[in-house]
Amino acid sequence: MRMLIVVAVVAAAGAGLSTASADEPIIELKPGPGLDKVVGNCGACHSLDYIPMNSPFLNAAGWNAEVTKMIKAMGAPIGDSDAKAIADYLAKNYSP
Repeated sequence: MRMLIVVAVVAAAGAGLSTASADEPIIELKPGPGLDKVVGNCGACHSLDYIPMNSPFLNAAGWNAEVTKMIKAMGAPIGDSDAKAIADYLAKNYSP
C-alpha cells in the first residue's frame, strides 16, 4: 500500500513537469550533414540550446568527448555511426 502511495505521488508530481514551455524559443541550428542526427538523438534528452551555449568552449576533441560522455556516462542510446556524424557536425559548425 505504501508503494502505491509513493507511485501516485511521483506520478502526480511528474504530470506537471514539461521539457518545453509555450514561450520557450525554438533553437535553430546551422544546416549541414549530421543535423538530423543531432536533433533526433541529442534533442530527445535535452534542449538543443546547449550546443550554441557551449560552442565557444569546445573544439573538435571537446565535442567528441562530449558525445562520448553522453553515451558512456549518461546512457544515451546512440550508435557508433550516429555518434561520429554528431561529433563531426558539432565540430564543423560549433567550434571556435
